[in-house]
Amino acid sequence: MMKRIIVASTIALSVFATNASAEPLKIGAILPLSGSNAQFGANARNGMDMALAEINAKRADSDKVEVIYADVPAPNAAASAVQRLVSQNKVSGMIGAFVSSVTLAASEATERLGIPMITHSFADQVTDRGYKYIFQVSPKASTFGEKQLGYALEMAKLSGEKLDKIAIFYEDTAYGTAQAEGIRKAAQKAGVKLVIDDAYPLGITDVSPLINKLRRSDAQLVFPISYFNDAILIIRAMKQQKIDLPIVGGAAGYIIPDFQKALGKDVNDVFSIAPANYDAIPELAAKYKAKYGTFMTHEAIMYGAALEHMVVAATKAKTTNPEKLRDAVAGLKYCEGFSKGIPGGCTAFDAKGLSSTAYPTFVQWHGTELVTVYPKSDATAPAHWRGKDIK
Repeated sequence: MMKRIIVASTIALSVFATNASAEPLKIGAILPLSGSNAQFGANARNGMDMALAEINAKRADSDKVEVIYADVPAPNAAASAVQRLVSQNKVSGMIGAFVSSVTLAASEATERLGIPMITHSFADQVTDRGYKYIFQVSPKASTFGEKQLGYALEMAKLSGEKLDKIAIFYEDTAYGTAQAEGIRKAAQKAGVKLVIDDAYPLGITDVSPLINKLRRSDAQLVFPISYFNDAILIIRAMKQQKIDLPIVGGAAGYIIPDFQKALGKDVNDVFSIAPANYDAIPELAAKYKAKYGTFMTHEAIMYGAALEHMVVAATKAKTTNPEKLRDAVAGLKYCEGFSKGIPGGCTAFDAKGLSSTAYPTFVQWHGTELVTVYPKSDATAPAHWRGKDIK
């Protein structure tokens, strides 16, 4: 088995080995490396750095791929960062930016400049604007919302419970509103009542009004769609008020190691929708943990896969020309390396630039480990629902 893995890895990496273009490939990466989302940016950079090391190990010294990072924590800095990377650093393509609002701003600039960009940001608008140069390696946010409810209904059904009433708390950003809309539409279709459907401002400091409203409701399940800090506040407040409902997070802050560190035992059995999880690629995950000391996060997987896709596309097309690279990215289906960690096992795009292969999974915290529990074809452990194992 080990021999097969080594051979497969050699074959997979050989596509990176030559690039007959006139100059080495430079790729820009805009990420939140400071501010409230800095941990996500650091994780994404770790994944890209690990992928880059694998790529460059197979290339001549004169043909190493270069990734140039720019710290972009907020949308108002996105356009200037893109412009600088293109005009000063001469990048051929762009990766980024994790935060959907930043990606939306950055992709306006990449579209104007004719630079292909691959993102993991969820917001529906990313690929719903008819842009030519933007590509999403994950499903869009409304699909995540739809699957959040669908998977939760299935979990409840398998445990013998029927869900009739749910609560949604969502941040009022592109990510939060789109994902909440997906849940809302799926609930209407399934005949499930929304007893709470409340937006809140990103960076909320007092969640007690939300939690008091939840405590007074007869919701059977709560969907808090939040980044890291807001998610911690909401769950801590629920636990303090002894509100014992199944919780289904909206990815983002719910599926990183710091979430478990912040909540301790209160993290147990919290569900989340996820675009990827480390248990799908154990060999790469082990390398990542040995290097960085934590499990490989979803953003590390997604941005490692995005970088690999762009480099393979450039290498196969033998180009650093942005227009030709855009066409190569659009036409490539890549199913090796980090992309195997994405449900569906590949990076590939439809005519709008949205992933044509990826789908969300359900993950759950079991102690310090985040495990995939649904769909069954992807599960590595049984789900826990109100203390019961669902097999």
